[in-house]
Order: sequence, then structure tokens, then C-alpha cells
Amino acid sequence: VQLQASGGGLVQNGDSLRLSCAASGPMFVTYGMGWFRQAPGKERAFVAGISWIGDKSLYADSVKGRFTISRDNVNQTVYLQMNSLKPDDTAVYHCAATKAHDGTTRIDLYNYWGQGTLVTVSS
Repeated sequence: VQLQASGGGLVQNGDSLRLSCAASGPMFVTYGMGWFRQAPGKERAFVAGISWIGDKSLYADSVKGRFTISRDNVNQTVYLQMNSLKPDDTAVYHCAATKAHDGTTRIDLYNYWGQGTLVTVSS
């Protein structure tokens, strides 16, 4: 599976942004998907995950109620809708695919990674 993230940019505190992750390759529908982010000087951290058919989702506490992950298996795309953005959300966001069908928060279980898209939230 090859992944291409897009949709990042510079926004202001409180704004919204939607990230997309386009996948190519067979068997996409069998993978759980996730979004991670890496802020400057910090380790990559889990943000959100979704099961292979989209019926289950997982969120980091820091984004619950503000971010929503979804997927379109027909078009092989995963989305991350980010609302009420804060400066602390500034990071490079990566999408990833895992063989864990229900998704997982564990970074070590993700097998494929996209290149990342930068989100900058100004105060």
C-alpha cells in the first residue's frame, strides 16, 4: 500500500482543516488506518485510527471531540477532519496503514506510512 497525505497548511487558532490520505495498491480495504503527528522536537504520536470498514474509531485524548477520522473505501481515501485547531496541533501529520483490522494506537503495528503534510496553527 502506498499512501499520500495532503491538505495541510497555515491556519489560525480555532479554524478547521481537513486532511486527506490517498491510498494505492491492493487490499486497502483490509487495513486499519491511522493518523499520527510529529511536532518539532517531539516523537511521532498517535492522533486517530479507524477500522477497515469504518465502524470503529480511536482518538488521542488531546483531540477527542475536535477531530474526526473517516474513510471512503471506494475511493481509497482516509480523512481527518480537524476542528477548533490550537497552536499545540502544529505538526507534520502522517497517515499510516496497519494489518490490525480494527485499527490500533500502537505505532509499531503500522506497516505503511505516507510522507506527511504540515499543519501550522498560528495563535
